[in-house]
Amino acid sequence: MKRNFNEWLKTFRSSICDYSYYVNFDKVYGNVDSIKVELNILNSLIGSKDIENDFEKLISEYSKILNCIPVLLAVRGGEIYAIDGDGEYLYNFKKMNYSVEEYKMFMRKQGYSI
Repeated sequence: MKRNFNEWLKTFRSSICDYSYYVNFDKVYGNVDSIKVELNILNSLIGSKDIENDFEKLISEYSKILNCIPVLLAVRGGEIYAIDGDGEYLYNFKKMNYSVEEYKMFMRKQGYSI
């Protein structure tokens, strides 16, 4: 039995993507639920007149807020590698491996007003 390859290809769809393919909102809600307290603590920085010092105080008191940073940047995992003229860094957002100043530098270089 010989098969017609072209006929078989015509049965293919142009995509397998349905509406849930791009964003799995159940997963998003679950991820946000696991850090909602930390996100609310970070929200206290909105409108801060001295955001760098306020960020430093928050990290000192609530180091778990760092868990939110990769989520806010849409990065999977708990570490982010960064390199520039100032050096190489592998920031850990599960457990602080750098000083608060270096995390502030990370936020500044990401474009956040810290």
